[in-house]
Amino acid sequence: MPSEPLSVVSEAPVPPLTRPQLAEARRVRAVELFEQGRSDAEVARMVGIHPESVRRWKRMWEEGGAQALRRRPATGRPPKLDDAQVEAVRAALEQGAQAHGFEADLWTLERAGVVIERLTGVTLARASVWRLLTGRLGWSLQRPKRRAVERDDSEIARWVAQEWPRIKKGQ
Repeated sequence: MPSEPLSVVSEAPVPPLTRPQLAEARRVRAVELFEQGRSDAEVARMVGIHPESVRRWKRMWEEGGAQALRRRPATGRPPKLDDAQVEAVRAALEQGAQAHGFEADLWTLERAGVVIERLTGVTLARASVWRLLTGRLGWSLQRPKRRAVERDDSEIARWVAQEWPRIKKGQ
């Protein structure tokens, strides 16, 4: 049987599913199997979940339909900063630390917290500033390279090319 040629479609890469999305996909698959009349043990084996979880899912499905097994929004305390405030913080932090009166253009959690408080009036703990920067803003930890201000790369290159071979010959 001749195979069809594969066509390459250039699309943006699809991000991997999150854990909640994977869990929901398992529950949806379980619903499909329930509707096919499969036994609880069979569904548990096919979905890769403990049979007790399958029995619980089946009860939920029988009482509320497939919608009862859909993901629900995360509960818990709402964030202290709304989306507009987070975008204002992003814009302010992207200006750099010196634009906000700090001597060096280096962000620390304390400095970011000060700017957040100035902008929004909300005081965040260091851990909350970290979660805001890494979670909602997508920033990552960056450490500055430790090198001398007086460093002269051209002089270093000259030394490596000329002086080092001369010294090495003398050994």
